[in-house]
Amino acid sequence: MARAYPLDRVRNFGIIAHIDAGKTTTSERVLFYTGMSHKIGEVHDGETTTDWMEQERERGITITAAAVSCTWAPTYEEDQVDKKKRFSFNIIDTPGHIDFTVEVKRSLRVLDGAVVVFDGVAGVEPQSETNWRYADEGKVPRICFINKLDRTGASFERSFQSIINRLTKDAVRANLPIGEEENHEGVVDLLTRKAVYFEGVLGKDVRFSDEIPEAMKADVEKYRGELIEKIVQEDEAMMNAYLEGNEPSVAELKQALRKGVINNTIVPVFAGSALKNKGVQLVLDAVVDYLPSPLDVPPVKGINPKTEDEIERHASDEEPFCALAFKLQTDPFVGALTFFRVYSGTIKAGSYIYNSTTGEKERLGRIVRLQADKREEIEEVYAGEIAAAVGLKDARTSHTFSDEQNPIILEQIVFPEPVVSMRIEPKTKADQEKLGLALRKLADEDPTFRVSSDDETMETIIAGMGELHLDILVDRMKREFNVEANTGRPQVAYRETIQKEAEANHKYVKQTGGKGQYGHVVLKIKPLEPVDAEAKVKNNVTREDHFEFINNIKGGAIPGEYIPAVEKGVREAMERGIVAGYKMEDISVDLVDGSYHDVDSSEIAFKLAALNAFKEAAQRANPVLLEPVMKVEVVMPEQFMGDITGSLTSKRGTIESMEDRGMAKAVHSMVPLSEMFGYTTQLRSMTEGRGSMTMEFDHYAVVPPNVAEEIKSSRS
Repeated sequence: MARAYPLDRVRNFGIIAHIDAGKTTTSERVLFYTGMSHKIGEVHDGETTTDWMEQERERGITITAAAVSCTWAPTYEEDQVDKKKRFSFNIIDTPGHIDFTVEVKRSLRVLDGAVVVFDGVAGVEPQSETNWRYADEGKVPRICFINKLDRTGASFERSFQSIINRLTKDAVRANLPIGEEENHEGVVDLLTRKAVYFEGVLGKDVRFSDEIPEAMKADVEKYRGELIEKIVQEDEAMMNAYLEGNEPSVAELKQALRKGVINNTIVPVFAGSALKNKGVQLVLDAVVDYLPSPLDVPPVKGINPKTEDEIERHASDEEPFCALAFKLQTDPFVGALTFFRVYSGTIKAGSYIYNSTTGEKERLGRIVRLQADKREEIEEVYAGEIAAAVGLKDARTSHTFSDEQNPIILEQIVFPEPVVSMRIEPKTKADQEKLGLALRKLADEDPTFRVSSDDETMETIIAGMGELHLDILVDRMKREFNVEANTGRPQVAYRETIQKEAEANHKYVKQTGGKGQYGHVVLKIKPLEPVDAEAKVKNNVTREDHFEFINNIKGGAIPGEYIPAVEKGVREAMERGIVAGYKMEDISVDLVDGSYHDVDSSEIAFKLAALNAFKEAAQRANPVLLEPVMKVEVVMPEQFMGDITGSLTSKRGTIESMEDRGMAKAVHSMVPLSEMFGYTTQLRSMTEGRGSMTMEFDHYAVVPPNVAEEIKSSRS
């Protein structure tokens, strides 16, 4: 089967936003206008296509990133049906709730561009900032859509200024709304100076008019001038011509604007209301005109596992096959799905797929392309495309698939550590095995969901990014695996660390008649600056999980065969903690000396010597408890401001700033996570149901001594 669309007519992009900015509604309009769905699903009706899990439809939020393939012909093309005029879109609709940010992070890794949706009343919100930061890290080109301009209190200009002030100075207005709130009728396209109206059934018919409303003409000329001045900076010859009074043509301006978007030096901002069917088609035109094709982004880099040299793969069907698995999902009808993005080469259904991360290969039975909850089987996937493999057993998120003769391992996706945990047990003993299987499958799908067991109580512990995250996973166990479970109260994922250097010398000696036990180590420990999780292993220094182990043994004081046992003993001690039994981190451990016995030394003796030496050193190193601190934003009517700020400070919170948010007020603060459980309910009662809150992890901080004592008492 030949490639359906050439690479320059392919667009891989995500739709990202803060929760409730209207992102899923925008996605539904996209599917409707591109012909993928024959009716529009609404979030409030629980009928959306991209929200296909039962919990998503019930809760009205997007939990998993739904991948959808569709095609689009720009509105300015006269022949909308001609396939040669159409573009192939692979769209990922990502969640806006903070507990599911991992979906945004992994989606952005495999996308070439993004449409960022904002609420026209609220403007930039906390999750908008987090998502923007992730897109900055990945150098993902963006266009913006200020949505919900039909709502009371909506303001395109205020929302635009919030983008300028809080996200990027490179934002420019690409169009202006014709009217706002109940008077929102359409938009004016600044480059073409045309008024655009969306008519017919559900705004499907786009009408361009040369008649701009009289009251808008001055603003159109003013902001068009600003737009052109920003665009011509992308091309020196164009800028010189413009300064001499020669305005470039619309086609030339579009070409330069495309260059600016791809280089991340310009972010065009569009206006509209997805719910009222206004403006979405122009955003799709902008995806075609300004977001990159796979040919416009740099080649993907990776490591040759045989030589450890850095190598590249270009977007070409002719290059060796290379793809990245970015998501695992269990589908109720077809089983395990592995979503992957192909960077180079092609692969056919029925062939073998080589996993260069594990060095194993398995048969690729079926490949499907996704229309959210519908599956279209395909024979072959080409460079630049996104698809899902059915039934792969050993693939995991971040694994690289490649040509076996030309292997490459791409950089792994790094995920945040969980901050909330809870105990879980099946409601009936008979379900113990089913519970274990369900938890394993869910952990395979979601890298921020962790399952462990408490060595002392033998209870199962689950950990995730927030209460909602764990609630939904427990709910999924019931629906998808038919396992009902009892859960404990959510617990904070505390950590421990040290604050100064210390040394310990421990000799483990045991004589029991026969062969004895002998291990002797001298350890120096010191606080370590938090390290990037992507740091690589270098020489004899291991740096990962906020831990550094340095082997400084000289002259064979401890034989090399026992060094791994020393590191293992240190790691075990760090897992157990010494303040309140929580995992320790950000510590450098230097093995400086020791001794051994020809007959009595063993791995277990050195492991126990190291474990005890570390505990002794850590006790002298001013150990402290760390707690996750959350960035909290509360939005409420002004009359509740005093109550809210008082309640946040009473929870050991610090107020960072306050601002107007349409007709409401927003308070930004930093509050320890342990104080925030159940706060949504309190907020509802304090504001008569009119307040809302968003919360995301910001950093770990030292727990005050009085609070640390309470935590220790509750653990003992």
